[in-house]
Amino acid sequence: MRRTIRNLAAAAAMAAIPVAISAVAIAQAPPGPPAPQIPPMLPPTYEVDLMTQQGAGALAVQWKTMEAKIVETKPIPEHLPGYNTAYDIAPHAGESGFDDSKWPAIKPEELSARRGGGHVSFIWYRTTITVPPKMGEFDPTGAKAVLDITVDDYAEVWVNGQVPRRAGYLSPATIQGANMPNRVVLADSVKPGDKIQIAVFGINGPISVSPANTVWFRQAKLEFYK
Repeated sequence: MRRTIRNLAAAAAMAAIPVAISAVAIAQAPPGPPAPQIPPMLPPTYEVDLMTQQGAGALAVQWKTMEAKIVETKPIPEHLPGYNTAYDIAPHAGESGFDDSKWPAIKPEELSARRGGGHVSFIWYRTTITVPPKMGEFDPTGAKAVLDITVDDYAEVWVNGQVPRRAGYLSPATIQGANMPNRVVLADSVKPGDKIQIAVFGINGPISVSPANTVWFRQAKLEFYK
């Protein structure tokens, strides 16, 4: 009887191991990207042009830029036979904590400069937005903040180290179409002193066409809604 009880206890313990391992794996899994939000379609309460000295200065915006390169990397472990090479981009400048201190700074109006050598070309743009106590007579406290940019030809937008997205749903931070705006909700309710780190990955396209043009901003605005 005692041997039977011991055997049952041992079997129960062994059965619990996969559950425990699974629970640990779930607990250690990195968090997924934030869910995208659809921005308001009404005219904003207040709007700031981030491609002007006045607008950028109001939000302590200092744009920096750097070209991204295509680099060879190791293929994923589960690749099919014959796929022995893979490619990535460098740097990964959208990630949280990325150091852009050595990147060249540009004036706000220089966002419209045509950058890159054409063909398959990628350009990073980075800045931090600081919410002020007031902009003219407008108090941003409690307002929803929306970044509204249009990059020729495509853009992906990183907010505080993440691209807000969800498979099967509209995700304004991802590619919206050639020369289509990316209107990304940065925060539901801001307050003075809030800092929001933005990284924009500009893409020349269509990539399969490899066009002989460049990457540049058509517009960059910050919209506030109350």
